[in-house]
Amino acid sequence: MKPAYRVALVAFPGIRAFDVSVITEVWGTDRTDRGVPAFDLRRVAVDDTAIPMRGGLALLPDRPLTWLARADLVLVPGLDDHLTPAPAPVLDALRHAHTRGTTMAALCGGAFTLAQAGLLDGRRAITHWNLVDLLRTHHPRVTVVPDALFIEDDDIWTAAGTAAGIDLCLHLVRRSHGAEAAAAIARSMVTAPFRTGSQAQFIEHPTPHTDRDADALAAVREHALRHLHEPLTVADLAARAGMSPRSFARHFTAATGATPLRWLLDQRVAAAQKLLERTDLPMPEVARRAGFGSEVTMRQHFATRLATSPRAYRTAFSASAAVPAPAPAADSVSGGSSPIAR
Repeated sequence: MKPAYRVALVAFPGIRAFDVSVITEVWGTDRTDRGVPAFDLRRVAVDDTAIPMRGGLALLPDRPLTWLARADLVLVPGLDDHLTPAPAPVLDALRHAHTRGTTMAALCGGAFTLAQAGLLDGRRAITHWNLVDLLRTHHPRVTVVPDALFIEDDDIWTAAGTAAGIDLCLHLVRRSHGAEAAAAIARSMVTAPFRTGSQAQFIEHPTPHTDRDADALAAVREHALRHLHEPLTVADLAARAGMSPRSFARHFTAATGATPLRWLLDQRVAAAQKLLERTDLPMPEVARRAGFGSEVTMRQHFATRLATSPRAYRTAFSASAAVPAPAPAADSVSGGSSPIAR
């Protein structure tokens, strides 16, 4: 039996209860009966003293900092006060974990903790859009990317504010265990397996006078998800929304944080991932059903977005006994960001 994937939640006074809850929900719930791999989540701290959190909550550590040497993934929650200094032993342990090559990830203001440890010096990072300037001011050696949902540099991941921590955790599951495992967790959490775009879509803007355009765009996205196997173009989607291509692209990007073409390609990649995991269809048929048109095109987009090939992805993440795929009905190739539970 494959050993459980070991995840360390680094805890110290000042961490945010929400981020702790996100980490615990994604990595600390047994979903092996749904095909999700076994995870071993541990709460790692300087000692076993209960750690108070906002709202009258407390976290009980169950492993010392030395357990980081055994972890496959180290997760750092955000902070209530983003300039809270982490204990020196915690910073030392984080540095040692990175030196060993352990994957590390910080949610929201957890980027400040990694920056305190010097792990983000000369690297790209992101935090909540309202904290970007603060991170730049206090840690000028960090290359702050202002509008990503999450970002990676040298196997160190950082995420934007609050809900982006969910996006990052699900992405890390997808990266290590496949799209189907991430989708199963997302379904149980009643959230999208992934969101495309940037956090620019969440920065405060004046409230629009009408939801007509938003409703039209939502209908177009739903239509696209149900017809990914067809040769959709941005012009086709704009016509369906009753807009000119230029106006459609502007409204779409403002609403989602991604251009229509980028969003459509992301959905096609997600559809191909599902087919590769769930079926034994030949590569040309997977490419056709996901809407790529050819295996060569699908391979190019896998290399760009996933840094792997479709064949390597299938080898790593396919079910032990793939089943023949049904005909390409609407839901069989729907992209990962559809909010409809399946």
